[in-house]
Amino acid sequence: MPLRAERIDDIAVLTLARPAKRNALSDEAVLGIERFFDGLEPDVRAVVIDADGDHFCAGLDLAEMTERDTLAGVTHSRMWHRVFEKIEFGPVPVVAALKGAVVGGGLELAAAAHVRVAEESTFYALPEGQRGLFVGGGASVRVPRLIGVPRMADMMLTGRRYDAQEGLALGLSQYAVADGLGRKTALELAGRIAQNAPQTNFAVVQALPRIAEANPRDGFLMESLMAAIAQGTDDAKGRMQDFLDGRGKKVTDQ
Repeated sequence: MPLRAERIDDIAVLTLARPAKRNALSDEAVLGIERFFDGLEPDVRAVVIDADGDHFCAGLDLAEMTERDTLAGVTHSRMWHRVFEKIEFGPVPVVAALKGAVVGGGLELAAAAHVRVAEESTFYALPEGQRGLFVGGGASVRVPRLIGVPRMADMMLTGRRYDAQEGLALGLSQYAVADGLGRKTALELAGRIAQNAPQTNFAVVQALPRIAEANPRDGFLMESLMAAIAQGTDDAKGRMQDFLDGRGKKVTDQ
């Protein structure tokens, strides 16, 4: 099987499990990702995407590339879009633990996660431009949001690679850690995320990206609505009372 799923307390972990293929994504794997997110239990509070072996994901499994007519090509691309949207706009935040190759479709998968932790071995590339192809799994939408259109164009036109530290500086990851610590760090971050109020995590996953893409007038209104919804919950009222009573953590607390 190309994937492995497990549960650690209130965190669900999905592991890419084709190390001999550098975890290249077959259609079976992509559809398995969809089934995993569709089947998340209601009490799951965060997800970690991990990978076996030395590489996160080297992209599309080229062994599955077949000649497709135009419509079939569009349909295949849209299948990837549908699946990765369930990561980006799913029920809970997703943390990706990156290492080695994060290339092509692997970068598209990583970009759909909300938090990315990169081990020092991590490198990013979009080799489609050297193969006569164009990205089809959402990279042209998600990657420019992280690094900008000019940098993505450079990656595709020249084959430029970024290493872990460069990726951290550009926004391809939010954390860089030593080799071997990616999964551990991702689980620690997911554990912190799982302690957040569900309404806050929902707002960050569902509302924040849409607010950021809206025109300012609509964005401000959506922000006001989401803020009112969040603070009106019993959970938020209880957390605020704990803080006022001195039981809540302050920003300076570690």
